[in-house]
Amino acid sequence: MNVADAMTPRSEVVTVELPGTRDDVLEYLQERGFSSVPVVKSTDDGEEYRGLISRDDLIEHPDEDQLAILMREVPTTTADTSLEDAARMMASEGARRVPVVDESGDVPELKGIVTVTDVVRAIARGDIDGETAVGELAATDVNATYVGTPLTVAEREIFYANVPYAIALDDDGRMAGILTEVDIIDVARVVEGEDDTGESLADEDDEWMWEGIKAVGNRYLPTRNVELPNEPVHEFMSDDVVTISRKKSAKEAAQMLISNDIEQIPLVSGDSLVGVVRDVNLLAAL
Repeated sequence: MNVADAMTPRSEVVTVELPGTRDDVLEYLQERGFSSVPVVKSTDDGEEYRGLISRDDLIEHPDEDQLAILMREVPTTTADTSLEDAARMMASEGARRVPVVDESGDVPELKGIVTVTDVVRAIARGDIDGETAVGELAATDVNATYVGTPLTVAEREIFYANVPYAIALDDDGRMAGILTEVDIIDVARVVEGEDDTGESLADEDDEWMWEGIKAVGNRYLPTRNVELPNEPVHEFMSDDVVTISRKKSAKEAAQMLISNDIEQIPLVSGDSLVGVVRDVNLLAAL
């Protein structure tokens, strides 16, 4: 099975065009639930593929508006590459969406996008191998947060853990839900304006004050930020969590991921959380 058999063709790929702004990208990510968007530019030689902008790029560079600076180069593939080879490249590069590019012309041309989800669909259909038990594929290191953690803190926990989710634990340390990057981007808002920094210090008794804030004098600073609500995680998490056991196959896990439109499934043994099966983990079985 080749990439061309699984990819989304260019006619159906949502892109942003240079020049453009971060608001264009944020709108697509929020409306479509994408993790990234390809960037193209119209030239005299046709449409030129330029790079990719991800959710992380927007959140980590809140003061930058120009797409040419926000976008980054990522690995690409071709339509005639085998899907298994493309999947291995995704796994090794940590790439969720790989542009399919034809570089035979005057400018690199975007022919489509192949994603981790496309590979997972192929596994779910049985088009490529999916017989490995998920217990052999799951990550045993689990990123977790507390249901009462402010969303702003939980977002940082997800970023520093370098995974797209956090398992939400209740007062007894049991799994109560799951928070994902998609949940966070859904409520993100770009804010522009001026902030009065004032002279005040953070109250040492303030809940969640994990680091001091130094007074910098009364002055106004121009701001452009991605703003997140400060309400607790339980307001935004999914509490109807799909789980899977060790003996299920990669194919069965893939079917669960696709049918529930999710990117990860907690791995359980009885009532205990013992790991997480992410869609990218399934690629390791190929």
